[in-house]
Amino acid sequence: MSTPHIEAAVGAIADTVLLPGDPLRARFIAQEFLDAPEQVTARRNMLGFTGRWQGRAITVMGGGMGIASTAIYATELARVYGVRRMIRVGTCGGLGEVALGDILLAQSGSTDSRFNRMQFGDHDLAACADFTLLRGAVDVAAALEVETRVAHVFSTDCFYDGAPGLHEHLRRHRICGIEMETAGLYGLAMREGVQALAILAVSDHLDRHEQMSAAERERGLAQVARLALTVCASN
Repeated sequence: MSTPHIEAAVGAIADTVLLPGDPLRARFIAQEFLDAPEQVTARRNMLGFTGRWQGRAITVMGGGMGIASTAIYATELARVYGVRRMIRVGTCGGLGEVALGDILLAQSGSTDSRFNRMQFGDHDLAACADFTLLRGAVDVAAALEVETRVAHVFSTDCFYDGAPGLHEHLRRHRICGIEMETAGLYGLAMREGVQALAILAVSDHLDRHEQMSAAERERGLAQVARLALTVCASN
């Protein structure tokens, strides 16, 4: 079995997949956390690994940058490989009262992309996380004594030079994280009938012009990955 973008064999991908954007982050998570990780795909250099966490099979695979790329991989994972649970693990920019290093559990994803509208009759879709995964993440974080914030995030198509005044609109609507994938993943998951959640570490503060160091980003990613894996093992 393979697709235009994934070369994994039948049964090589678990029913639960962690989706960082960067394939090198996928390799880091697999090597750092999974027991006996095996590389199962490298087509287009989008690396994917399957191993075990607390006895449960887990795949970690890069999804690329932006809704369009993430949607390609998520669609093929759901339709061809039978994946039923996807957790985006990564970073985001922060707005308002959040601080560097804060971990956001994305309850909803708004967007300037037309991706969801094209699938929803040109109407607005309330792109939301799966409640079971979201509640599980809240409970697991409390048990691990990891501070998290259930938050609304915004997925933009424009890394540079977005719409004028966008940040003010986000602050007015209590949206405190901005990234490029969550809204598309949530909309796609709703259509495909799979569970999805995004867990994000605030790596940059867009109001205060603050940034994590490379070492801090790695620690933040590790904390997010450990939380996501524990959520997977408990659901």
